[in-house]
Amino acid sequence: MGLLDRIQIKTPAQIDLMRRAGLVVGETLEVLRDAVRPGVTPQQLDALAEETIRAKGATPNFLGYQGFPATICASVNEAVVHGIPSGVPLAEGDIISIDCGAIVEGWHGDAAITVPVGETSAQARELIRVTEESMWRGIAAARLGGRVSDIGHAVETYVRSQPGGAAYGILEDYFGHGIGTEMHQPPNVLNFGKPGKGPKLQRGIALCCEPMVTLGTKEAVELDDGWTAVTADGSWAAHFEHAFALTADGVWVLTALDGGRAKLQELGVPYGGTD
Repeated sequence: MGLLDRIQIKTPAQIDLMRRAGLVVGETLEVLRDAVRPGVTPQQLDALAEETIRAKGATPNFLGYQGFPATICASVNEAVVHGIPSGVPLAEGDIISIDCGAIVEGWHGDAAITVPVGETSAQARELIRVTEESMWRGIAAARLGGRVSDIGHAVETYVRSQPGGAAYGILEDYFGHGIGTEMHQPPNVLNFGKPGKGPKLQRGIALCCEPMVTLGTKEAVELDDGWTAVTADGSWAAHFEHAFALTADGVWVLTALDGGRAKLQELGVPYGGTD
């Protein structure tokens, strides 16, 4: 069976269920964003995430996934992704990436944000801005009839176009993915590369675009906990992610509270949602 045969194409009804899961994730991330402040621990954020997800009638999909011990990934400063929430309080000036997922009736949502802790440096704020905008540029590049690599090309092009963009590291060993009845499905969605490559983008495909950008290296190393990936040079990193689907009308960002409508309109991309 080839890759194209393994890509899960969703019906409109199934995408509606994914939207429900996506809203749980998006709403939970907003609760967590509001809770981030100096003195709060990632473990406290993790407990709040699980409470919020379950209160909405959903199930955390990170908890127990291949042995992962928490509801969220909480990655601070030089930690890029897959950070296990610790009991170390966040400090003024830190940045924290929070990756969160939920399941509703067997369908998955997955998204991530990076949040400054109090007042952080201008360099860190710019890193966050560039990473988030590169995610949106990647999503905006996903058009019916296009190719998966169009997404990564748009991410990389935006990052490199920014002031000092050549100095940013774009992780190559960690990337986005398909999503549906499993959190991680084919195809891989890289954050770099040439356009026009890979599987064709068609109605009913659902993907996660998740750039991870650093202030230095593109290399990450895994800590002894078997999960946390940190930059090889200790530079700080940001991480953003949204799950989106392609419908007959355009792009529907399933984990954005407004479905991505406002940002997609800003970028001149047809909105494909029903809400």
